[in-house]
This record gives sequence, structure tokens and C-alpha cells, in this order.
Amino acid sequence: MTAITATKGTGHRSRAVTLPAGLRRCAVPLALLALWQASVGFGWISTRSIPSPSQILTAFWDLTVSGELAVHLLVSLGRVSAGLAIGVSAGTVCALIAGLSRRGEDALDALLQMLRTLPHLALVPLFILWFGIGETPKIALVALGTAFPIYLNLFAGIRTVDAKVVEAVSTLGLTRWELIAQVILPGALPAFLTGLRYALGVAWLSLVVGEQINASSGIGYLAMTAREFLRTDVIIVALIVYAILGLLADLIVRLIERSALVWRPAFIKE
Repeated sequence: MTAITATKGTGHRSRAVTLPAGLRRCAVPLALLALWQASVGFGWISTRSIPSPSQILTAFWDLTVSGELAVHLLVSLGRVSAGLAIGVSAGTVCALIAGLSRRGEDALDALLQMLRTLPHLALVPLFILWFGIGETPKIALVALGTAFPIYLNLFAGIRTVDAKVVEAVSTLGLTRWELIAQVILPGALPAFLTGLRYALGVAWLSLVVGEQINASSGIGYLAMTAREFLRTDVIIVALIVYAILGLLADLIVRLIERSALVWRPAFIKE
């Protein structure tokens, strides 16, 4: 009898339904949306403070049909792409110099460690004085915010490559550059991609602040204009667009990780 029960239990566990990864990630946000709509519908939350999801959806549709959202979205994407390209390039170059050479570390690391402790968003007044109120301070803010996550993670990745692997490969007669290209940089790639994911989050955060600097376009400008007209639905649309962009950027990095790190065993299987 006990054996029959155990067999039934094992069979029950084997028939357990596993939801797809994408559905598992969306389950909690969808549940929160349903709770939000119900709270506004029952009058627990004032629509003057927080509009319902259906009102936000209507505002989103109006902005999309009019083409206004696409115009501001393209401007924001251009800014964050330019800032991210500069920040990732600068962070990567500094991490390679400091990570691959003790002299490079002595020259750069102390300076970069001091700079990274400064809250880069507090530099907005200085950026306005230095670069004016055009596109440059917005892009510079994104670049500065994204450079340090790349530097810290790539530097740590280079320095934590297994010394035994490096020593073993060195016996094969590889030159220093071959050792760097074929062993050290691939070993540091997971740390770089982790830094890139963090940098993408910082990039969108920096853009939110940057687009409030006398901007005439962009998602941040759309939100600031909506504030003047008390359009909380449009403000939340702008915030949702930022969140979706951040989620899509993170998804792209995850896909890159999955294809570039196929050699690394994963603890959690899909």
C-alpha cells in the first residue's frame, strides 16, 4: 500500500505543469495590474492621483495613433544609444588597461574609484555650465553613469580568471596577446555582460534626469509637459515606456549571454 502511494506521488510530481519562462516572468506584473484596476474601480484609489490601467491604455493609444510617442521614443533611443556607446567604450578601455597591467591599475584605478563615488546625477549643473543645454549634457550624463559599471565588472572579471588555467595554457607557448585574447577575455566575458546589464539600467535612469534639462523632445520631455497639464495618465505612460525599454534591453543582454556563454554550465536549467 505504501509502495502504491509512493508511486502515485512520484507520478503526480512528474505530471506537474511547468509554465514557460516568459509566462512566469509576466505573471506577477499581470496580477498587479488586475489588482490596480480593481482598486480604482471600487473607488479605493482616486483617479485624480492615479488613473486606472484602462485610462493609461487609452492615453497610450492616443499618443501612438497621433505619432507623438514614436517621435519622442526615437529621440530618447538616440540619446541613450550614443551615451551608452561612449560609456561602454570608455569603461572597457579603462578596465583593460587597469586589469591587464599593474602599472595601468596604479595609474587609473585610484582616480576612477574616486570618481565613481560621486553621484553622477549631481553633476547636472556642472554639465550645463560646461556643455550648455543641448544634446551634449544629456549624452554625457548617460555616458558617465554607464562607464563605471562596465569598468568595475570587467576589471573584476579579468582579475578573477582562474590562475591555474592561465598557468596551464601558458605552457602551450602562447604569446601574451594570444593568452589575453583566447583565455583572459573570454573568462572575463560573464563579468562584462553583468556590468552591461547594470549599465543599461543606469543609462535609462540617467536619461530620465537628463531629459528634464531644457529638453524639447524625448520621453522625459513628454512627462514634464504632461505634469504642467496634470495629465497623470501620460506621465505613467512615459514611466511604463521607460520600464519596457529597460526590460527589452535586459532581454537582449540575456540573449547575448545565452549565445556567447554556451560553454558555461548553468545552475538553473531552462
